[in-house]
Amino acid sequence: MAPLRSARRWLGNRTHRTAMLLIAIIAGVGVLPGVAVAAPGGQQLNAADMTLLNGVRLAGLWEMPAGQMAAEKGQSAKVREIGAGIANEHQKLDELVVTAANRLGATIPSEPTAEQKGWLAEMQNASGARFDQIFVTRLRVAHGKIFPVIGAVRASTRDATVRKLCDDANGFVMHHMQMLESTGLVRWPELPPAALPAPGKDGLLAAAGANSGPQVGVSSTVVWLVFLAALGTGGIATYRMLRRN
Repeated sequence: MAPLRSARRWLGNRTHRTAMLLIAIIAGVGVLPGVAVAAPGGQQLNAADMTLLNGVRLAGLWEMPAGQMAAEKGQSAKVREIGAGIANEHQKLDELVVTAANRLGATIPSEPTAEQKGWLAEMQNASGARFDQIFVTRLRVAHGKIFPVIGAVRASTRDATVRKLCDDANGFVMHHMQMLESTGLVRWPELPPAALPAPGKDGLLAAAGANSGPQVGVSSTVVWLVFLAALGTGGIATYRMLRRN
């Protein structure tokens, strides 16, 4: 009986490896260019478009409760006023990004990231002047990170719905940064440095292309060739496994 159990275990392991290989080959289809999300009208949402949708949605999911918290427990009247304003405006922006995602058939997050939840917990545990400082610092840094993303996507996206969302988000984010800066609590030396493209028009064009996601052309052809080669290699390996079995 022992050899029989061992043979079954060996066959099970071999079958398992074969199944895993097939799954890996099929999963490769998910990273091919131009298959991220199909928008109505046959257009494709590339990685940059989805980065914008996800970024705006995630911003609202944690900055709305952060603003509400500031409106309730901010030490200064200025912070309380700004917190209420940011919470209200993010509610409007959140409605816009949800509407855009539904129109495009895109799936966006439904809750903040673990890091963003940590920021909310940090604010929840703070009080007085320390709370005001944490609130302004966290939100100003976050807005500074999404701001250039909006501009890059707006410059390169091929989708009208994404362009409109960029226009709306740009106005909201700019206003929020100005409000946060009006508190006098922004620690300018501690802000992350700007990530600028290389000098010259070629550098700017290259930066725009890098932010536009997968493109149709030589790069797509190369990826397809690599994928087909991997598919052929995987098929041969799978055939040999099955033949030995």
